[in-house]
Amino acid sequence: MYHRAVHQRIFRGLISIFFAGSPTVFAAVDLSDEGWKPAAVRENNVAIYSRARPGSPLKEFKAVGPIDAPTYAVCAVIDDFQNYPKFMPFMTECRLIKRDGDSIIGYQRLSPKVCADRDYTLRVWKRSWPASDGLVFMSQWSPANDLGPPETKGVVRVKVCEGKWLLEPEGITRTRATYSIYTDSGGFLPSFIANHVSLTGISRLFAAVRKQVKDPRYAVRQL
Repeated sequence: MYHRAVHQRIFRGLISIFFAGSPTVFAAVDLSDEGWKPAAVRENNVAIYSRARPGSPLKEFKAVGPIDAPTYAVCAVIDDFQNYPKFMPFMTECRLIKRDGDSIIGYQRLSPKVCADRDYTLRVWKRSWPASDGLVFMSQWSPANDLGPPETKGVVRVKVCEGKWLLEPEGITRTRATYSIYTDSGGFLPSFIANHVSLTGISRLFAAVRKQVKDPRYAVRQL
């Protein structure tokens, strides 16, 4: 029981930071819908799936669930990465490095308390298109550590972090959110533990977004 609690606490910190957005040119990530299998019993109205990653012991994960807010409001929460330390557990630093064409470069650091700090820099791409009930938003991300701060002694540099958010309108006041992630938290966590904590923490990620989107400031539509 002790080890399980420790693993879950580690993950809460690690998963909370993998939020950003990602690339239009993103060949490293397979965005197809093939190979996904249910990975857990549906919990907190979130369905979680996993699939094998060729050549890796780490799995990819995808979660699908509703959020009671319009897509533009949910997108505003996800885009608000500079305020992540205020509402995401264990997040200690998030800052914009630069805007680079159609993407942004952002640095993030977290302190899980029960293991060494983690940090990384991501390149984030975002696009949107119209649907019958509003706008669809998609953001994808991939590592860009070479464009961020150098590694720091005592902080584990996360070198694998690829994923996306897809926000689709379900009516004008509800969002169908799909979150996909493939990451390696680094350090000495075995792959079976890394896969387990990725699985068990995704519902917490949805809970954080669902709670934060209730803040009225995110309801202001950006023109």
